[in-house]
Amino acid sequence: MTLRSAPTPPPLDALVSVKARVPEDAMSAGLLGTERFGHGVRIRDDGLIATIGYVINEADSVWIGARNGATVPGFVVGYDFDSGFGLVKPAMPLEGASIEIGSATSLAVGDGVVVIGSDDDAGLEAHVVAKREFAGRWEYVLDEAVFTSPPHASWSGASLLDERGRLCGLGSLVIQNFEIGSQLATVNMFVPIDLLVPIVDDICERGRRRAPPRPWLGMLVDDSQDQLMIVGVYRNCPADNAGLKPGDVIVGLDGGPVSGLANLFREVWDRGSAGVEIPISVLRGTDRLDVVVRSADRAAFLHKGTVQ
Repeated sequence: MTLRSAPTPPPLDALVSVKARVPEDAMSAGLLGTERFGHGVRIRDDGLIATIGYVINEADSVWIGARNGATVPGFVVGYDFDSGFGLVKPAMPLEGASIEIGSATSLAVGDGVVVIGSDDDAGLEAHVVAKREFAGRWEYVLDEAVFTSPPHASWSGASLLDERGRLCGLGSLVIQNFEIGSQLATVNMFVPIDLLVPIVDDICERGRRRAPPRPWLGMLVDDSQDQLMIVGVYRNCPADNAGLKPGDVIVGLDGGPVSGLANLFREVWDRGSAGVEIPISVLRGTDRLDVVVRSADRAAFLHKGTVQ
């Protein structure tokens, strides 16, 4: 594996901190908390800032901090559930440069990169250790995420930069026991910026992408034990209304077998847009249950917060 040289940093004043407060009754509060902190990066000269969506999801207040110490209130422009990106803007002038946009497709395994947050002077030199599919239990799939090591300690919304200092992705997770060949490592997972570029104008205009929303079931599914077990159900959401419960093991979809988290979610999305009925078979103990979940638009269940 050939290791390339690490990139040069971007204009540091393109990087900002993002703090958000979410009401206690928000749907995501129990899972993600009510006080959230992450990083963002200015991607346009009009002040538009990209961050990772869970930092600002359902926020009723947002504060954006510059490297010079200035902090101003902000508002949520919108977010995209399919990719996981969010966009915010300062509500008052906040000086700073914008970053040059690159592409995650230009990165290869072994490439040197920099992972940098709003409070870093130089960032963390790392390497791309994998580019592969990622499925999250919250009804989320990336066809190809970027994984880097060593991990950055403050990854939420941190910028992933190529050798020319261009933005290639934003940090979403830290993952332990990640398989790299025959070894296990702790890595960061990044969402490719390529997924945001084609929908930026849609989000700025509509608060979301223009395409019809995917069907959402409102449940958390784990596949760590080679089975698709429901480990969480949002109250008064489609899965809950259909009678599904934590501990149920999904064994079929629309009369056929299903395996793997990514396959499960993709098969649900292939049924149509939000509102379509999804027949699901589960094992509850030794009993097999067949239920029909009327899917919904996830956005309809969220606290609207500061979205303009």
